[in-house]
Amino acid sequence: MLNMLKASLGIGAAKVDTVLESLFVEQGGTLKGDVVIKGGEVEQKIDAIRIELCTEIKVDIDDSISYQKHVLTRLDAVQTFTISADEIKQVPFELVLDNETPITELNAQMNQSKVWLETTLDIDFAIDPKDRDYLAVHPSSVVSQTIAAIEDAGFVMNKADVEKGFLRGQGFSSQSGCYQEIEFKNKGFLNKKEIELSFIVNGDSVHCLAEVDRSMSMRGDQYASFTLNRDAKAHEVESMVKQILSI
Repeated sequence: MLNMLKASLGIGAAKVDTVLESLFVEQGGTLKGDVVIKGGEVEQKIDAIRIELCTEIKVDIDDSISYQKHVLTRLDAVQTFTISADEIKQVPFELVLDNETPITELNAQMNQSKVWLETTLDIDFAIDPKDRDYLAVHPSSVVSQTIAAIEDAGFVMNKADVEKGFLRGQGFSSQSGCYQEIEFKNKGFLNKKEIELSFIVNGDSVHCLAEVDRSMSMRGDQYASFTLNRDAKAHEVESMVKQILSI
């Protein structure tokens, strides 16, 4: 009886550990691994296993900024089972990254982009055991080439973060309720410019929304959107970047 009470408080209860084949993944990629559950001091009933792909979003309300967990994708295994004391169970899984999963592997001076996998065991009348694994999300080839071309033009990646809201470009729109902004600045004085890029990977297509701000311009922020194939050639990427730089 004492052990049951302790387990309900999380002492000597079942534990969960998500073991991934790799913590490194590219935009549009698939995560593979096993949820490893180790029984505690007593037998417990597991009602469900929940795996969530999460990021942290910036919420700006009335000039007040806060940061919140945001779930991009959820995978639920809802078949109830019982795990005995000290028993070990492994549950394999695959999870495709959401199209709007932020890139974390960026050489920004201030990179606030985070992505993690959060695994939770649903146990009645107990503190649900959790495991969190941070992921290294790399840009797709087209996105990587775009970033490199912007930097080759004399811009420095200043900041990357994830904000609450939706994007809308020509022929595409975001769905997840958040979007990543990758901000670049040049070192010009009379021609000072900021460029913010947001990407959505959708199957074989990579959508890009560019926001350009010229500090000495009276036109305000200017927007342009583009769509390239994931296998786009170098000259296609260069053409898109030239259009962005010309704004």
